Amino acid sequence: MSDKRRAEIEAKRAKLAELRKARADRQRAETERRQSETAPSSSVAHRDVDDLVNALVGANRGGFDSTGDVTPSSSLPGTPPRQSALLHSGSALSPSGRVSRQSDVGSDRLSMGMTMVTSATDHVMERTLTPRSIDLIDVEQELFELPQRERVIYNKEVQTTAVEPETPSISEEDIRQQILREHERELEADRIAREKELEEESVQLEKEIEQEIRDLTEEERASILTAPEFLDFVEQSSKIVQRALNDGYDYIRDYTVGTETNGDDSEGKRVKRICAFYDERYGKNRSITDVDWSPKYPELSVASYNKNPAALNEPDGIVAVWNLHLLERPEFVFHSQSDVLSVTFSPFHSNLVFGGTYSGQILLWDTRSKHLPVLKTPLSAAGHTHPVYAMQMVGTQNAHNLITSSTDGTVCSWLVDMLAQPQETLELIHAGHNKTGEVAVTTLDFPDNETTTFWVGTEEGNVYQANRYDRAGAKAGLNQYDIYKGHAGPVMGLHFHPLVGPVDFSDLFLTASADWTVKLWRAKSLAKPSTAVQGITPIYSFDEADDYVYDVKWHPTHPALFGTVDGSGKFDLWNLNTDTEVPVVSTNVVSGRAINKVEWDRKDGRRAALGGSDGKLYVYDIGDLGLPRESEWSDLQKTVSGLAGVGQTNGIVDGEGTRIIAGR
Repeated sequence: MSDKRRAEIEAKRAKLAELRKARADRQRAETERRQSETAPSSSVAHRDVDDLVNALVGANRGGFDSTGDVTPSSSLPGTPPRQSALLHSGSALSPSGRVSRQSDVGSDRLSMGMTMVTSATDHVMERTLTPRSIDLIDVEQELFELPQRERVIYNKEVQTTAVEPETPSISEEDIRQQILREHERELEADRIAREKELEEESVQLEKEIEQEIRDLTEEERASILTAPEFLDFVEQSSKIVQRALNDGYDYIRDYTVGTETNGDDSEGKRVKRICAFYDERYGKNRSITDVDWSPKYPELSVASYNKNPAALNEPDGIVAVWNLHLLERPEFVFHSQSDVLSVTFSPFHSNLVFGGTYSGQILLWDTRSKHLPVLKTPLSAAGHTHPVYAMQMVGTQNAHNLITSSTDGTVCSWLVDMLAQPQETLELIHAGHNKTGEVAVTTLDFPDNETTTFWVGTEEGNVYQANRYDRAGAKAGLNQYDIYKGHAGPVMGLHFHPLVGPVDFSDLFLTASADWTVKLWRAKSLAKPSTAVQGITPIYSFDEADDYVYDVKWHPTHPALFGTVDGSGKFDLWNLNTDTEVPVVSTNVVSGRAINKVEWDRKDGRRAALGGSDGKLYVYDIGDLGLPRESEWSDLQKTVSGLAGVGQTNGIVDGEGTRIIAGR
């Protein structure tokens, strides 16, 4: 799951937690409010009930005494108490407070012959005393002094006025309480609705989270793992992690330990292996055919590989860009339809890599693109049709060309942005050859600050000088008069001395050959072209090797230092100012396998890249051996002069003598 989806899920979970917390807070606040309102409301209810009871009890006490007997509002002093008892027993109070007859049956039973007289208005109760044998005084007394009821007679002629019923008066406090109760009911309804909405939202969030974190099916997992975006992400991020893991810096180093001990005097003279680049997927059953260093990034190197005969489905040629901070796998891998025999970084465009193939095609790869080349030359007679073993970029930033050579003697000049056809083509032909005039070029090099004249090594063992254009005293093509004879086998490597330091040694060049020797030459001056065939012999021959010497390179900063690699797997460092008979350091890189190419890094020459026939790219650090003293240039002048004096005895010897020297 991507970081974006994970962040969305975490945000939904946080929101769900906030909703639950808010709901719990509201429930707790509601509970506290209800508890705080319970006590006052109960006391108010009790007080209301007490007031109602007192009001009812107080109203009834006006007509009844504590015993329940009728108590007239006014009575005469002479009223007999028994009479009131009788009245109470035989009558009941009317709602207006008067005594009314419940029945006429009890009136005949009065012992005193008392009768009840009711007027037409039913408001006066009279008591009449019948005469007896004794004289009695007639007394008429009203039990109640009640107002007379007004008799209202209605007929159709009488108009009545509509009287509105009295509305009970409501106090301001009651209105306020009623409004508060209504407001509380509304708040309660809103709270319930809000809680319901939050509950639904939380359920929806839980469903979404469950949907997000569910287990993927096999089809979904396979589609994700095979997506190009996912593969690119894994490729780039894993490179970053591996670079960090391969950092060899000691983070827990204690700088206070060992400060007083003396250093090893031989430390600077050692050649130490830094790493060996190899990937089973790309290097199995392949050999490295050429190596080069990046002109801009000192940690990047490139190696070209030939065909793997056991893998028919893999590309025939491979070019791998290796990083010193990424040891387990290459930084970039490029494919070719044919074995790649030569490779070089563009010195003016750090992202471009050129390769020469066995089929004769020139390929251009871009590190910003994919595995396939972005440009390539056609397979036609306009370009190369034979293996391209040598190439070199010459010129300046604004005007440069790629020079390539093949074993059919063709040398082509290309513009880097147009590989459809070469800008110019040279046919190197020598008339002195018996069967064919072609010169099979195996290696090529330009002196520093030279873009027109170059030297080529051939399969026959000779070295020739050639010109790209016509110049004074020389025509374009191969110089057939000056022949550098000295090797008895194919020339495998050729390199001119770099133009550095106070003394110019750019006319010196070294050659390595399959005759087990390395030879030092001085190029003939171009100002004095030859008009007749003449052989040029080497200044000196280094015969220490015990196998084919596949490559030789001058050190870029030290004038007297150069390195060689041979078929026995050895890497030899020679210092002409120290010894010309044996190398100063001989390192056994790999046993039983050849080292095909050597290349110094372009920054300071401290590291050397060695391409092995086992498919591994070895990187060695030569330490302080590459640091020159100020006297190195003058010392080399003396050394070369001394070597030139003994060159006749140590140089080339015809026939069998050469093989005897090489076989020592």
